[in-house]
Amino acid sequence: MKKGIIGRKIGMTQIFDEKGNVIPVTVVEAGPCVVAQVKTVETDGYNAVQLGFGEIKDKHINKPNKGHFAKAKLANKKHLREFKLENIENYKVGDEVKADVFEAGDKIDVQGTSKGKGFQGVIKRHGQHRGPMGHGSMYHRRPGSMGPTSTPGRVFKGKKLPGHMGRVTVTIQNLDIVRVDMDKNVLLIKGSVPGPKGAILKVKSAVKASK
Repeated sequence: MKKGIIGRKIGMTQIFDEKGNVIPVTVVEAGPCVVAQVKTVETDGYNAVQLGFGEIKDKHINKPNKGHFAKAKLANKKHLREFKLENIENYKVGDEVKADVFEAGDKIDVQGTSKGKGFQGVIKRHGQHRGPMGHGSMYHRRPGSMGPTSTPGRVFKGKKLPGHMGRVTVTIQNLDIVRVDMDKNVLLIKGSVPGPKGAILKVKSAVKASK
């Protein structure tokens, strides 16, 4: 059964399994989220559940979202995310979704915004090699030849050049949930997930590979 929740990245740590092996984990505060809207095939053309997460003052929320929550008779939430689900019968507007929706051993996909790294050159951004450092080459970390000269007289689209790096939507698939701590309402996810500390994440059941 597919399921999902909105979370906030707390940071990384490590735990030990029964055999004493070290497992690097990311701690994610999973909810509590509130069901803000339930979409159905009849009304919207597909089945989905919209969740709200995080507190926000009334003066900081925009009018469309304020009206959206007012219609559902819910307190305003800072973040909204939508999860497409096959079975939405168990969800109703106002229901609370917490970390216990998942359990240890579940396979999940985590979507977030990667760390922004600003303007970077081709070596860091694309992994290219530098030029010779000696014998007066004077060409060390530059992007290299542009290729075309008089014909066609332009740089082809897709050429790997310096530019903005990071701060893009990234999804890491097939991660394992190592532990669910209901007292603190957190998930311990094996490995790393996108974004800096405090990043908002979309945690959902892993998409099964097609045979």
